[in-house]
Amino acid sequence: MDFRWDLLAEYGPFFVKGTVLTIGLSIAGILIGTVFGLLIGLGKMMKNKYFSLPAKWYIAFFRGTPFMVQILLIHFAVIPPIFGGTNSIAAAIVALSLNSAAYIAEIFRAGIQSIDRGQMEASRSLGMNHMQSMVYVILPQAVKRMIPPLGNQFIVLIKDSSLAALVAAPELMYWGQVMQGQYYRVWEPYLAVAAIYLVLTLSLSFLLSRLESRLSTE
Repeated sequence: MDFRWDLLAEYGPFFVKGTVLTIGLSIAGILIGTVFGLLIGLGKMMKNKYFSLPAKWYIAFFRGTPFMVQILLIHFAVIPPIFGGTNSIAAAIVALSLNSAAYIAEIFRAGIQSIDRGQMEASRSLGMNHMQSMVYVILPQAVKRMIPPLGNQFIVLIKDSSLAALVAAPELMYWGQVMQGQYYRVWEPYLAVAAIYLVLTLSLSFLLSRLESRLSTE
């Protein structure tokens, strides 16, 4: 196999730019998704059906349909009326955020419900209202249990961001496809892309394992 290192050197700056955008998309998706996920997860646990039913439908839709379909719908149907045309980066951020919010909502729900009910009753007996009990007693304990699944979701999000190439967002996978289309080479662009994704996910896994160890020690 004739492996062309010179082509990788030529596309190196583009892969760097794509990697930076991939990281940016992933961070934006996880931050926005975490905020929405917390609200949706709390909504699903409410007894009021006007809050719980929409949350359940939201989770069912985004977990039950392919992410590729979601990003295409958002890019061609949701973004144009807002921006007056297509915007690939905005579509990628919105799609990643909405998709991750559905999974993060279930992580929050499971984490909160894993805390013994006596914790809520004890805090209420001390004079706290429901919101204060949730913020100061339940969530701090639940967050430690949610770190591993949230970390796994971030790793999944990094890999899912590669589908932003479908709408021509110039992230890492996009430049791999551009290189493949220009030179009709397969090994060089896709092995390089795979290696970069592997470095990103392994680095994140290492950081998460350190964080888990520190939290468990504390």
